[in-house]
Amino acid sequence: MRDVPYPKPGEILMEEFLKPLGITQYRLAKEIGVPQRRIGEIVVGKRSITADTGLRLSKFFGTSDEFWTSLQLRYDEACVKEALAEVLAGIRPLNAIPPARSPTRRRAGP
Repeated sequence: MRDVPYPKPGEILMEEFLKPLGITQYRLAKEIGVPQRRIGEIVVGKRSITADTGLRLSKFFGTSDEFWTSLQLRYDEACVKEALAEVLAGIRPLNAIPPARSPTRRRAGP
């Protein structure tokens, strides 16, 4: 279990963008043309940032096109990596597996 939780993309949206800029979830939703519920669910961590929403957020806040979806991907990967830690530890990398012997070809007789 991790000691410090990974910040959810919605937390970053709220704490680093909405609050400092004085923008409400309602206003953001209206400005980018999405339901207010979508923004609310992202902020509380009940919904992921899709490519559609990520591009809208990027346009509105002036960030790179991949900023929001990259945040979401990194968060998702960190959570899955933690959940699969034991499984991943048991997987041998390809370069650690001895090469398979190729079957011996029988020579055709005379």
